[in-house]
Amino acid sequence: MSSVPEVTCRTRSKRLPWFFVAAGAAGFLLVVARLVITGGPPDRWVLIGLLLMPLGVGGAYAAVVRVHADADGLSYRTLLRRRGARWEDIADVRVNLQRGRHSDIHRVEVVTRGGAVWRLPLPVGPSSEGQKAFDGTVEELRALHRRHGTPESDHLVVITGRTAGRRGGLPAVVCALFLAGAALAAWFVPVVAETRLAWTSAAPCAAESAAHDRDCLTTLSSVIARTEVKKGKGNSYLYFAGGRPIDRLAVSREGARGFEAGDRVRLTVWRGEVREVVGEEHAWREHFPGAGEVTVLAALCVLAAGMTGSVIVQRRRGRRLPADEVMPSSAPFAGAAVGTAVWALPYCYQHPTLVPDAPGDVVWAGLGSLASLALVLWAWRATRVRPPGPGTPDSTPLDDEDVFLPARFLESTDYNPNGFGTHIVLGADGPAVTPHPGPGRFAARPIPVERLVVRTVRRPRGGDGDTVPKSWDVAELDDGDRVIRLAAAPAHLGRILRAFTATDEAAPAGGPGAR
Repeated sequence: MSSVPEVTCRTRSKRLPWFFVAAGAAGFLLVVARLVITGGPPDRWVLIGLLLMPLGVGGAYAAVVRVHADADGLSYRTLLRRRGARWEDIADVRVNLQRGRHSDIHRVEVVTRGGAVWRLPLPVGPSSEGQKAFDGTVEELRALHRRHGTPESDHLVVITGRTAGRRGGLPAVVCALFLAGAALAAWFVPVVAETRLAWTSAAPCAAESAAHDRDCLTTLSSVIARTEVKKGKGNSYLYFAGGRPIDRLAVSREGARGFEAGDRVRLTVWRGEVREVVGEEHAWREHFPGAGEVTVLAALCVLAAGMTGSVIVQRRRGRRLPADEVMPSSAPFAGAAVGTAVWALPYCYQHPTLVPDAPGDVVWAGLGSLASLALVLWAWRATRVRPPGPGTPDSTPLDDEDVFLPARFLESTDYNPNGFGTHIVLGADGPAVTPHPGPGRFAARPIPVERLVVRTVRRPRGGDGDTVPKSWDVAELDDGDRVIRLAAAPAHLGRILRAFTATDEAAPAGGPGAR
């Protein structure tokens, strides 16, 4: 790969982009002809032309886009931009993995010495030629970088949604939206409280003031003409005979089911709208939300903003980590939010103004706040970025009894074909890879520990894949002329590596375990 002279990436099809360009040009001419030349009003031909014009823009982009790399550096061009840099000014060439609807989308990113990040328009994986074609192009770009520049990383950096290098723009926007929703709901609390109080305290209108006072209750009689019950979540409707006092009224599904055509009902009008329909056997009343319900909604928005904000805080805590190192999960902060909701939501419902009314409420709010603070501190400690290592030491002695530990080799080998292993069994018969948690060594494949040498133990990276939990560590082992990776929980990994060493030292000199 080090002898790669140059790499050029263009759109695979050469004719299809120009076909779209021609279609867009035809659409533009059609619009001009209909609106300017003939002077006629917009019609279907104008609509067809407007639909064809974006195809021309997309075709022009596909025809022009190009990425080129050679000994002088790397450059790319699109329809509106040209950019390039020498290899000495490029710090790294890495892969950014984005979650698509049906499959992952792989993009190539270039990191400059100044910290700027370019996202190359090509290549995009998996391509029409498969993922191997994308990986081959990335390796060719990295080979040119190694030959003519100085890469900052000795391995391919893969940025995923779990790594420290993922940008936090979307969580910040979502957090801001939740906070705005909480502020809006809090602003509505006194309005809702005042409206509900006015409804519950409204009195029947006097005959002389019925036409002028909208805050009093007016009672009218009517007859149900028919009902319309919706099956989905939409409103159901009551239709009134003669369209009096109104043609129809939107009610709930259950409210519409209780009435039938011909029922005589009594309508209550308040502030110019029908708020109540009462029949002989059924009644419907408009629901006026209480201030406590709106306060609970505001509290839920605050908790959701806190959960989203924890993602931002986690990325901030990992800003000095390598870009492809997997960050600890934010799930403990979600647990703290759920624990806070257990006491805070009932409190907000009972006290919409958040001011306690009795000594018991003060104790309720105080103890709940202390519990929430303890949960947040626990979550902060649980999500700290720990260095790779054994964690809680596993001092269980190695004996003859088989012990199955969750672990997996990330590469396919002769003792782990097609990555079938999910556990490693330790015991008198030596370490082996198994596709099950035991008991018994059915389908187990012995691990040739005599040819394995531990290089390093590290935290998970984006390139290790999503099958490696965030709390595990990864050991890099030399297996002859290749490097393989073994992933397991820190305590289990330490025990497995200790068993590898013990098995190797127990082999007789000159025997199969000798180095």
